Amino acid sequence: MNVEWMRGCATALVTPFGSDGGVDVERMRALVKRQCEGGVRVLVPCGTTGESVTMSEDENRRVITATVEVAREHGARVVAGAGSNSTAHAIENSLAAQAAGADAVLIVAPYYNKPTQEGLYQHFRAVAEAVAPLPVVLYNVPGRTSSNISAETTLRLAREVENVAAVKEASGNLAQIMEIIRGRPEGFLVLSGDDAMTFAMLALGGDGLVSVASNEAPGPLSKMVDAALAGRWDEARALHYRWLPLMDVNFVESSPGPVKAAMALMGLVEENLRLPLVPVTEKTRERVREVLNELGLLGESTHVAA
Repeated sequence: MNVEWMRGCATALVTPFGSDGGVDVERMRALVKRQCEGGVRVLVPCGTTGESVTMSEDENRRVITATVEVAREHGARVVAGAGSNSTAHAIENSLAAQAAGADAVLIVAPYYNKPTQEGLYQHFRAVAEAVAPLPVVLYNVPGRTSSNISAETTLRLAREVENVAAVKEASGNLAQIMEIIRGRPEGFLVLSGDDAMTFAMLALGGDGLVSVASNEAPGPLSKMVDAALAGRWDEARALHYRWLPLMDVNFVESSPGPVKAAMALMGLVEENLRLPLVPVTEKTRERVREVLNELGLLGESTHVAA
């Protein structure tokens, strides 16, 4: 399966909520447009950063639909978050994302259940078969799910299920990531799910990034990944270290709290989250403000009209 279009920097989009708590679809469209104009070619709505687990099926559908519509206008693609800890629900979500026009689905490892490796394999296989030939991206984030998709299981899926096309790796385990990169079949992509690990993963042979920091700075993150993929390592390294403070500050509290605080300071969204997430502490907000100031992200040009 050819998914070369996934190579590069994708953005794990935040979901803007209005003061009434509802999804602000027009603001969502404005954020997607800003991403496309900043050089991002792949948008990832309804993932962890998008607070999808607190949203209804209708809200997720509306967010994916809006993202697809704007992405199409700019020649970009959409990988829609559709995971669940219920296989049946993940299939329903994936079929809905497919119907909304998504180019692929991102399926997180089932959280809370703590399945065995065989259970993980059967879960992803069932979802992939239900939406074939739509590409499926595995999402391994043990810090959120309490289960790790082993390299062996990832490679088994990559080899045996044709439309399992990529993995978003956020385990932080470089030994595991290297095993996947070394053993993967041709065309299977390995994407970083951790901004701060991306430079290292690209140097090891990774293919791209699903970024949180590109919500704030789409241009610089895209340039960093593109430079590395083109072999311009000095340029990529310089960009990595320049933007590392932003990558780090986004996770000083549970994401997407800090990134939404940053985007509110930049005039991009209202700082509204859904329980059980709450706005960041004032100490964290001031640290976020300091980083944004240092990086020149608080200028008037960051404002987006919805």
